[in-house]
Amino acid sequence: MTESIDRQSKESAVSESKGPYGGGGMTIPTLPVRWLYRIASTHSFSERGMYLNLGYWPEARTIDEACEAMVELVGQTAGITSDDEVVDVGFGFAEQDIYWTRRFAPRRITGVNITPEQVRLARARVRELGLEERIDLREGSATSTGLPDACCDVVTALECAFHFDTRELFFAEAARLLRPGGRLVLADSIPIGPVPDPWRNPLRALLFDIARAALSVPRANVYPRDVYAAKLAAAGFESVKVESIRDQVFPGWRRALVEDPGLRRRLGPVGWLLRSIPKTQLNEQFDYVLAVAHRSGTTRA
Repeated sequence: MTESIDRQSKESAVSESKGPYGGGGMTIPTLPVRWLYRIASTHSFSERGMYLNLGYWPEARTIDEACEAMVELVGQTAGITSDDEVVDVGFGFAEQDIYWTRRFAPRRITGVNITPEQVRLARARVRELGLEERIDLREGSATSTGLPDACCDVVTALECAFHFDTRELFFAEAARLLRPGGRLVLADSIPIGPVPDPWRNPLRALLFDIARAALSVPRANVYPRDVYAAKLAAAGFESVKVESIRDQVFPGWRRALVEDPGLRRRLGPVGWLLRSIPKTQLNEQFDYVLAVAHRSGTTRA
């Protein structure tokens, strides 16, 4: 599986170099996501735990509170209960899985992550906490998890689906994994509108493509909310809702970057990438959404 994933990353980078607008223009190849997180190493955003999300800031005063609030929001939106089996894709250092196990006590959480370094560290943390019987962490692909059909009630992807190659294939995989009536919940970043036109605004298009490539976002994942919802429906989901929460995420994140020297230090090399995105570009071009959808079929009794 590892060789296949690496080959797909290389093929994706080559295909993107042919140009995004009909194959004629020059574009920047996407940084493979494994490389991004190897650069990031064990750097996390929060001080107390090892969260890797921008945070949910309506009431939070610190990055720790905001990261935990985002995890709580996703868990509440998914309606995780003690009867549920959860598959968490792109679990990072498993901080959210530890939180959900303590907070909602699901029957079991199975995590899938493509980055070996994160998987090893997360497994060690889970083992130290005595939670290995309740949290099963695996190395694997979001688009081909290797898990059985209809094996879970909830699938989550917290601030990682923009990396998946492609997000649309992940939607299909999530639909396969979920039992009828099961819930898919994502916290995700997407563009607000169409990709900047390189002919009308070449500088804006170039900056957008630099940010996309540096943050390991495949070009096929670049589309706005209405397309996002349509792709979920096409994958077999119903009751689809894709809500923008950008005003509860981006301003607090930008403020923390300015005011919290500890956050800047913890971010390490990846922090430079995140800080390099101009505030105006973040405000004008990027959205942050909370998406929820239900697998078609009758809810399990």
